[in-house]
Amino acid sequence: MTRVEDGIPLHQLDLDTLLPYLDLHLVGATNGVRLFKAARVSWAGTPYEKDFARLREEISEERAFLERLIRSLGHRPGVVKMAAARAMSLVADLDPLNPLRRKATAGAQLELEALQSLLRGKESLWSTLLALVPEASASAGDAVLNRTALEHLLDASKRQQDTVARVMTETAPARFLRR
Repeated sequence: MTRVEDGIPLHQLDLDTLLPYLDLHLVGATNGVRLFKAARVSWAGTPYEKDFARLREEISEERAFLERLIRSLGHRPGVVKMAAARAMSLVADLDPLNPLRRKATAGAQLELEALQSLLRGKESLWSTLLALVPEASASAGDAVLNRTALEHLLDASKRQQDTVARVMTETAPARFLRR
């Protein structure tokens, strides 16, 4: 990530607090990529498969953005945390909430709700970082958080939540109504 003119000066950030927070979100994003991959498999052959494939790609790109942000702050993600994230993501591949990939079960509903929770957490990350960006520009070469980029990421997380909510709403009758 390059330093930008419309961001917050690096010297104003409390990195002792911010970096562990960002690391934990990176762990969540690593797991999220795998969970959205599992959801795409669960919804294969349905009109929703493309939605989950697109969401997985977006989450993966946002994860890469977050990792670049962390590195731009002069930090390498924690080795232990990232090892735990990789281990958790292997569990995510198994899709423990919906291991048989059935769409008309409580497990499918819980899978969708878990995805919503992940997206809500990501929305909170971008909102939090936006709260750190001052209205006035920082001096060139001294800033790391870009308001425009963060606003785009925040909007994307809301749109992603809307997509998962739409799938949940459209598919709930098949799960919870008798035929």
